[in-house]
Amino acid sequence: MLGKIHLLEGDLDKAIEIYKKAVEFSPENTELLTTLGLLYLQLGIYQKAFEHLGNALTYDPTNYKAILAAGSMMQTHGDFDVALTKYRVVACAVPESPPLWNNIGMCFFGKKKYVAAISCLKRANYLAPFDWKILYNLGLVHLTMQQYASAFHFLSAAINFQPKMGELYMLLAVALTNLEDIENAKRAYAEAVHLDKCNPLVNLNYAVLLYNQGEKKNALAQYQEMEKKVNLLKDNSSVEFDSEMVEMAQKLGAALQVGEALVWTKPVKDPKSKHRTTSTSKPASFQQPLGSNQALGQAMSSAAAYRTLPSGAGGTSQFTKPPSLPLEPEPAMESSPNETSEQIREK
Repeated sequence: MLGKIHLLEGDLDKAIEIYKKAVEFSPENTELLTTLGLLYLQLGIYQKAFEHLGNALTYDPTNYKAILAAGSMMQTHGDFDVALTKYRVVACAVPESPPLWNNIGMCFFGKKKYVAAISCLKRANYLAPFDWKILYNLGLVHLTMQQYASAFHFLSAAINFQPKMGELYMLLAVALTNLEDIENAKRAYAEAVHLDKCNPLVNLNYAVLLYNQGEKKNALAQYQEMEKKVNLLKDNSSVEFDSEMVEMAQKLGAALQVGEALVWTKPVKDPKSKHRTTSTSKPASFQQPLGSNQALGQAMSSAAAYRTLPSGAGGTSQFTKPPSLPLEPEPAMESSPNETSEQIREK
């Protein structure tokens, strides 16, 4: 109970210490081992998470929470087939689990089987209609399939439940841009910039929209703000940036005449770049518009997953291309369908 109180207060470190002591007194308690594994998973300490979840499965091979968490970890690292094998076992025990169907859907999304992904996510949404993570994922998949009206529908619903998450407004702006509602897209981007102070993708997408609308001065301001965020991330962590993001930023920088190569990374070699790079020697009025935010939407959406995001809190984006917001069992509450980590990832 003391560990659960620390979890309710959001103090994960103290909760872990309490659960570690509990496991020392009761090393075969699968509930304690599973909860401790989930806490380590939420903090991104995968080795210890896998160790405790493995111990839980050793004592109870049918522990569906541990199986679901282990599958989530495999899904995070791109091993979708093995994760689906784990989820098949869970489906026999809890066939109506929203996190289970959410994870299965995002596995299919990672395998680029989008119709199957939507079917599974729709079932998860039917079982948990107020879970914003599932709505986020549905919007993400529809955005990837270029079904922008459906994406707008689900992203708007997700915003109603999670109004302080800047990433949602950014994805909504991409959908609005492709629906040719430029004014509302600008408003959505402005709100995203206001809420998200660390994700450079927000400023990059906003700059692309402004550039395509001929507002070069404002586009340059957003581009410079993006560079500040990138430099800050580079100084604070060894984060890898999405290659599509880097390529688009290089093209935008060249178009705005602020340098073709970005300072935070080496140029990405691309055999097709000769055919796609915007020419800076042409007058501005003859420049081709940069990506319609369609390909850009895929880059930012796949980079939009959060490693850990408790309900109502912010987080730091991953820029590598995770499968986006799969969900994880709630370590604090036994019966809560609203699972904490984005990996029930998130994205």
